[in-house]
Amino acid sequence: MSISPENVSFDEDSMTVTLSDGRKISVPLAWFPRLLHASPEQLAQVELSRSGLHWDVLDEDLSVAGLLAGTPDLTQRVVLSA
Repeated sequence: MSISPENVSFDEDSMTVTLSDGRKISVPLAWFPRLLHASPEQLAQVELSRSGLHWDVLDEDLSVAGLLAGTPDLTQRVVLSA
């Protein structure tokens, strides 16, 4: 069975994704800086696919698998070396 996103909504601090199996995942926008700093108009330009969510205007892609695993945006991490 493939679980896909059916709807996405936002409030000040979080994004909620409704899945095809009835679950809802709510994650903090702080996990995804591009979404956190986007305008409501940009957030509304989401494309839902079988495996995730895509914002062309924001160059952001989120997978259902990553959301279910609780994985934040790893591309914005700063690596400090000793």
